[in-house]
Amino acid sequence: MRSALIALLMTLGFLTPAAAQLSINFDRPGVSISVNVPVYPSLQRIPGYPVYYAPGLRSNYFFYDGLYWVYDGENWYASSWYNGPWWAVDRFDVPYFLLRVPVRYYRYRPTYFRGWAMDAPPRWGDYWGSTWVERHRDWDRWNRSSAPAPAPLPTYQRQYSGTSYPRQVEQQAVIQTQRYNYQPRDAVAQQQFRQQRARAEAAPPAARATTTTTTTRTQTAPQAQQQQAAPRAEREPTRAQQQQTQRQERAQQQQQQQTQRKEQQQAIKEQRPQPQAKPAERAPQGKGQGQEQGKGQGREKDKEKEKDK
Repeated sequence: MRSALIALLMTLGFLTPAAAQLSINFDRPGVSISVNVPVYPSLQRIPGYPVYYAPGLRSNYFFYDGLYWVYDGENWYASSWYNGPWWAVDRFDVPYFLLRVPVRYYRYRPTYFRGWAMDAPPRWGDYWGSTWVERHRDWDRWNRSSAPAPAPLPTYQRQYSGTSYPRQVEQQAVIQTQRYNYQPRDAVAQQQFRQQRARAEAAPPAARATTTTTTTRTQTAPQAQQQQAAPRAEREPTRAQQQQTQRQERAQQQQQQQTQRKEQQQAIKEQRPQPQAKPAERAPQGKGQGQEQGKGQGREKDKEKEKDK
């Protein structure tokens, strides 16, 4: 009776799938599915859709509105962490944008997908029946130019893998609440985020302490790398700085060469012998002066001869 009333109200337009009460209970323990993702997967956005898919995984693995989604050929599952735990989502509550993803982005297609157009979404109405069609009449009608922006990827989860991957839902809730501030728009994601916040607030002190220790430990290596990279960046100048330094060195070398040339020229000048002054030349004696000197000397000799007599 309740389901029929909800279907009637949705058909008349008084109630949308997002406003209808969901049949998902994230408070129950998660289930284990056949998908194992040991490290954070490589995700690529589907062109024109606010959805990511994992091309490297052999599974129908997606990310939409802050949650990871997996379709195993029978049921849809959702999780806030890339490797679970997972919760089953009723086919009536799966978000429309996931249902609109073309067939080609399903990496592990079930057999009943055969023959369906690769660029069109799966024929969910053919598989899920008339009851689902009645409640989702316009699921494949939408304005592609008004598609919402995709949710940011929770890349902080890359540092959690192997033994450091948080298995306890309380620990996951604490980490997600601290590291991921996205506000979802879809009803399923909104419900899951509310319950995650409630788990984080109700988590025992031991879980909070473990989460803080794990977060600090996983952040130690990146921080150390950043600290090592900072001095390295200071030691490694940019190309413009290197060019400027080279120009300054060339200018200094040219200035030094000019100074050396000037010093060498000055030294050469100092080593040259100074020109000596020429001795004074005797004034030429005239004929008259010589004759007079000769006559005087002759007279003196004559006088000396007369004295001897």
